[in-house]
Amino acid sequence: MQNYAFEMNDVSIRYPHFKMEGLNLSLPQGQVMGLVGVNGAGKSTTIRILMGLVKADSGQVKALGYNLPEHQVQAKYDIGFASDDMRLYKSQTLQWHMDFIKSIYPKFDSAYAADLLKRFDLIADQQIKGISHGQRVKACLLLVLARRPKLLILDEPTTGLDPVAREEVICELADILLDDERSVLFSSHNTHDIEKLSDQIAFLDRGKLLALQDKESYLESWARFRCQINNTSSESVLGAVSIKRNGQIAEIVTAQYSPHYVAQLQQAGFSVLEQHRMSLEEIFVANIKRSR
Repeated sequence: MQNYAFEMNDVSIRYPHFKMEGLNLSLPQGQVMGLVGVNGAGKSTTIRILMGLVKADSGQVKALGYNLPEHQVQAKYDIGFASDDMRLYKSQTLQWHMDFIKSIYPKFDSAYAADLLKRFDLIADQQIKGISHGQRVKACLLLVLARRPKLLILDEPTTGLDPVAREEVICELADILLDDERSVLFSSHNTHDIEKLSDQIAFLDRGKLLALQDKESYLESWARFRCQINNTSSESVLGAVSIKRNGQIAEIVTAQYSPHYVAQLQQAGFSVLEQHRMSLEEIFVANIKRSR
């Protein structure tokens, strides 16, 4: 029987200018899920519901086997959370913060924290006000990871980092997650970050789940074709997500790619000029456009 780090079944919530209806989302234990969506898609609302910070109007929510928000205290003991707007005490050192977290969470792993200090290239005795934004992000991640949470929730933790710092944080985080099997929900609008970390990827838009697949399935099933339009060209093609015509050229996007798809296009009256596999960002944008 499949065990889940969290389950959201038919979850709905309404605000004056936003609604989420019938969301079904679950994360098997030990896997990393990337939650991708533009600003306002519902990523933060999903996380707030999972953290027990808001109560859904309807539906069932479980985290680590506990019903939420009724048993959020028990669940949160084994949930780690990090976001881009987490704040540390500027006048205190990172060591002070580690000691403080350990006083609250006895399971805080000091040996693991010392290892993370080296991997993140941080200095325990340095005051927070003297480190860069990228180092503060790493410090927050260290404090969360050293608790050894069963479920790790990351809400766009790399927002505001320059490209070099973001790449460093993501690469180091990817290595750390490989070392220790845990369940992770990683929310971001940056598909590059998601692609590096995730086993499964969920596309969210306007409070609706558009798609949920493992990363390889997305990359293998989506493709773009540039075709010559002929007199026999059909108005539609089986499996096509979109067909854009410009003069005698058509750009056809499919989510059902196979080695035989070129033959399908030819049977529909198109002459294939070029074909390209699509990046995760292109697949995400295509899903948004198809939904809207």
